[in-house]
Amino acid sequence: MAQTSVYDFEALSIDGKPAHLSTQRGKVLLIVNTASQCGFTPQFRGLEQLWKDYRDRGLVVIGFPSNEFGGQDPGDNGEIASFCEMNYGVSFPMMGKVEVNGGNAHPCGST
Repeated sequence: MAQTSVYDFEALSIDGKPAHLSTQRGKVLLIVNTASQCGFTPQFRGLEQLWKDYRDRGLVVIGFPSNEFGGQDPGDNGEIASFCEMNYGVSFPMMGKVEVNGGNAHPCGST
């Protein structure tokens, strides 16, 4: 079956559980690629604030970490989750690390 909408896709959450984007139907999704050791990493703070300010109005921020941006997210999912929570208080949904380029690019995390 061909995916026709973002809501048709599935991913694994950062803790390894299935995440069906269909559960977010009717909401506005902001899907972002992230890298924990990037110069833009402080943007986690702004993304978290967006999530807190607008989630009750239907905004869902979803982070997809990837190590494909200059090797700037080398940790495993547990390390990434811990870093994001401890340093930036991230509580928005984070998915497991994905590839975003080439033939193995995850459809939800590709740019």
